[in-house]
Amino acid sequence: MKNTGKPAPQRAGRAVLLAAFLAAAASPLTALAQSAAFEKDAATLEFERFRAEMEEFGPSGLWEDKGEQLWKAARGPKNASLEKCDLGLGPGVVKGAYVQMPRYFADADKVMDAERRVVWCMANLQGFKEEDLTKSPFAKEGQDTPEQTSLVTYIAGQSRDMKIAAPQKHPKEIAAYKIGKEITGYRAGPYDFSCLSCHGEEGKRIRMQNLPNIASPAGALQAFQGWPGYRMTGGVMLTQQWRMADCFRQQRFPQPKYASDAITALLTYLTVNANGQVYKGPGIKR
Repeated sequence: MKNTGKPAPQRAGRAVLLAAFLAAAASPLTALAQSAAFEKDAATLEFERFRAEMEEFGPSGLWEDKGEQLWKAARGPKNASLEKCDLGLGPGVVKGAYVQMPRYFADADKVMDAERRVVWCMANLQGFKEEDLTKSPFAKEGQDTPEQTSLVTYIAGQSRDMKIAAPQKHPKEIAAYKIGKEITGYRAGPYDFSCLSCHGEEGKRIRMQNLPNIASPAGALQAFQGWPGYRMTGGVMLTQQWRMADCFRQQRFPQPKYASDAITALLTYLTVNANGQVYKGPGIKR
């Protein structure tokens, strides 16, 4: 986002984070770390309380608002808005669409997650070049937020408090789920890692970070929940596409292409496993 004379979303978000953190730090919750009753996971409990207070202030709303503006504005070489973009529920229908993706789209003949679909619509309806959209698809500290991130955040916000219902009817949707499942178990790289090395059983953690078992409904929901998310380390808004790509980096795998079949397959596997549970909307991440 460019400087308009108003506080940048990153700076505004940090201010909200600080206020929420101070409130949480002053609360009796800090005593949990000293209580044997909460000895098992005091750090996680404290962060969940902090997260709940943070999300009540809604830093993601800054990007939701920006995304709504971008959705409705006539832009690009074709001077068109995205209001004719079909997210699976009909042209221009945004409400409830996020929790019903990834899904098959006949016009593209592909299964697409929300971000992949947004990029497709920007290219096909507005005339933007896909190669330009994929050059720097993720925000970095101090940089402008990519437009597709704001758009996906807006779309996700329109599914807040709705049940996840990624379809498994079309053969390509079923195939994407199976491929995603295969990818999660594929071990390779210098450390012989797979997704399931970290996310394949209950009770694992790295330092202060719990690692959900994405094969279980509860674990898949935990991994799905809160994306797109405001990442406190860096003060930027990021999407599920980024999360999946960064997991590849941590496994020391080659970086997957942005908005690729592989990432969509992984998101299909994760989302379908979380079906039937309630999505709370864009949130915050460490």
